[in-house]
Amino acid sequence: MSAVSFEPISLRAQELGCDRGGQPIFRGVSFVLNPGEAMILRGDNGAGKTSLLRLLAGLLPIAEGSLEIKTAQTDWQNGTAAGRIAWQGHEDAHKRALTVLENLAFWARIHESNYDLKKALGRVGIASLYSFQAGQLSAGQKRRLALARLLIQNQPIWLLDEPTAALDARAARMSEELIAAHLTDGGIAIIATHSPFAPKGRVSELNLVAVA
Repeated sequence: MSAVSFEPISLRAQELGCDRGGQPIFRGVSFVLNPGEAMILRGDNGAGKTSLLRLLAGLLPIAEGSLEIKTAQTDWQNGTAAGRIAWQGHEDAHKRALTVLENLAFWARIHESNYDLKKALGRVGIASLYSFQAGQLSAGQKRRLALARLLIQNQPIWLLDEPTAALDARAARMSEELIAAHLTDGGIAIIATHSPFAPKGRVSELNLVAVA
């Protein structure tokens, strides 16, 4: 399947709170995720799903509570999992003038990855588009390229914000299969979505409610 090179990691949140612009977004978020487990984030618009992903990635400060990680070498310790995360945001962030393959090669260099780039494109179903400029791709094809970028990063924690946006039903199933394979490899996935998303494996749900 994948060329896995990451060290499995566990993630524990206790009574997490997040603020934006000095105003509270959510409070009291707690969960534990071990290798091979996924969590689906649900909630209304503005409930804080994207903010929680950004907090977990270390892009937003923790207003309350704690976030801890555990590895095979260390017990639970405070800190974000930054450096062990592959992020797929709502925006795909491709360089439009570069080809599909050049975009992947750019990210591979940043993450010092030796993942077979054309294999990654094959796994997401766009191997034949490797020479197309990213700006020429459809919205669904751009989303597939974003999934390929997840693969080449070889990180244990995937943070996914609406991963099936712009994907047809077949491509959505493919993304579920990629996540299921990541879990089988000992990875973790946290997925914010409004869709009936259901990757196979040990999957829990967390419903976020914005602070009134």
